[in-house]
Amino acid sequence: MAGWILERLVAGEELGSEQEQALVQWELADGERAAALGITPETVYEAIAQRMKWLQRIYPLFCPLCDRLLGHPANYLVTLWQIWLPLAQQLAAQQQTLKRPWIQGILGAQGTGKTTLGKILTLILEEQGYQTLSWSLDDLYKTYADRLLLQQQDPRLIWRGPPGTHDVDLGIQVLDQLRHLNPHSPLSIPRFDKSLHHGMGDRTTPEEVGNVDIVLFEGWFVGCRPVDPTVFDQAPDPIRTEADRAFARDMNANLRDYLPLWERLDNLWILYLTDYRLSKQWRLQAEHQMQASGKPGMSDEEVAAFVEYFWKALHPDLFIQPLLERADLVIEIHADRSSTVRHGHSLS
Repeated sequence: MAGWILERLVAGEELGSEQEQALVQWELADGERAAALGITPETVYEAIAQRMKWLQRIYPLFCPLCDRLLGHPANYLVTLWQIWLPLAQQLAAQQQTLKRPWIQGILGAQGTGKTTLGKILTLILEEQGYQTLSWSLDDLYKTYADRLLLQQQDPRLIWRGPPGTHDVDLGIQVLDQLRHLNPHSPLSIPRFDKSLHHGMGDRTTPEEVGNVDIVLFEGWFVGCRPVDPTVFDQAPDPIRTEADRAFARDMNANLRDYLPLWERLDNLWILYLTDYRLSKQWRLQAEHQMQASGKPGMSDEEVAAFVEYFWKALHPDLFIQPLLERADLVIEIHADRSSTVRHGHSLS
């Protein structure tokens, strides 16, 4: 029923009072989701009215982007209405209240859709007049030369990504500058090109920005905090050997250096896989699809080793589970790739 009403909306048709009331009831039916998005019986009518206007304005631009990123837009119309549009509304309202750039942290493991979320939110917000910067923890990787030296000091750092491979001080400096950005004085934003040096990656030309309203700062362990080292005595799979436990303890200790960076975030969302092992399954599927299209990819064994390396560094059960109760909002992602939105503390 609700999907049919949304189809009428994007077709430019006027809704009757009965259809508008159905949208209101649909919005309030999931109490936890409504609470997480700040929707109450008192505010729901205004929120719905605003979102209807946003939907009709955004949808023609959303369709080609959705075609490139996900598939047929009609399959994502409900997600656009229930999740992406209200998140954008929430960001816009928070930025207006703050009167300075809003720094939104986004934590998500591989395959959770961080990049897709960032592109869709940017599309929505910029159409509404909000200058949005998508920035990643990946953009703070140390230079290729510095990482070679780091690898010589610690041969366990065979992949870029674990705590210790980023220039945290640079991140703090940039976020501080963004929080006090002078729109008449452009700021250089570090960028990282993963294709350089045969896939090892390196810094590339910075991006000049000015007059930023909202920053979407995402990464696979954004917001993660050190845990009690004794948890590694009985750590979950694939932390199996004493060498695995030593690596996990050292990565845990490195997280302390990131805490001042997380303090610059105004808010934290978590894209939370209800079963963290889905990230390996989905990465395997992506590699198979890439190879079927004629592009090179990793073998199943290489994918397993790659994904498990990061689980050994910061295991989702040990680092993301405790963070759920601290997060401002959690988007649960299920095995069928459907999503539900909750307050973080409701999952603790």
